[in-house]
Amino acid sequence: MRRNIMSTIIYILIGLAGIGLINMLLSDALGFFISLFISLAIGAAIFGLLYVFVIKRRTAATDDLKKYRKAVKQSKKRYKTVPPSKGAPVTSSFNKKKPQPTKKVTKKRATHLTVIEGNKDKKKNRASL
Repeated sequence: MRRNIMSTIIYILIGLAGIGLINMLLSDALGFFISLFISLAIGAAIFGLLYVFVIKRRTAATDDLKKYRKAVKQSKKRYKTVPPSKGAPVTSSFNKKKPQPTKKVTKKRATHLTVIEGNKDKKKNRASL
């Protein structure tokens, strides 16, 4: 019974709000749209502030993510990957003659290997088995 009364009250409030919006739109359309845009701007500003100060800090980068980003940055710096520019003209590879490949002497780069410390002091003497 109580639930039925609450839903009736809510439907009456929504109906009155709809009648008020239609009345305001018909009597003062410009004022209605100005108040609508101001309300949307204030709502967007509040959402933006909440996102920056609450949600973004909650999902802040963890220590592992920071280390991963640092490693990616170092790798890009080392290998200097340059994406092709957008302004460069696109040419067809079918019309061009491919030059004969020449052997170039390339210097090998150091690998990204890290020594993992472990139990190295204990070695098995395989001859004594």
